[in-house]
Amino acid sequence: MSNFRIWRSQVAASMALLVSSAVVLADDVGPDVARRLLEEGRIRPLEEIIVGVKAAVPGELIEVELELEDGIYVYDVKILGANGRVREVEADAKSGKILKIEDDD
Repeated sequence: MSNFRIWRSQVAASMALLVSSAVVLADDVGPDVARRLLEEGRIRPLEEIIVGVKAAVPGELIEVELELEDGIYVYDVKILGANGRVREVEADAKSGKILKIEDDD
């Protein structure tokens, strides 16, 4: 086997290991699960969350996702500001508390 083939095999094996060992920090929550969580009182209605998010970051709502991050349900909200920048706001889905505000890359 040539050195190039050995090197290519090692690179492929390393890439496979990196991909398989990647830690998933957030899982999207589907609408059926979200409905059940809302009925059980484990998350707040999206309308309530949006009021708090828009008070913290004014602008146009462009995307919302409900995610499970490290055992906590989080609304991930993207807002388009008047300056044309997109901001990502994370809010605790149970309390509505703003957890993080950052520029969306």
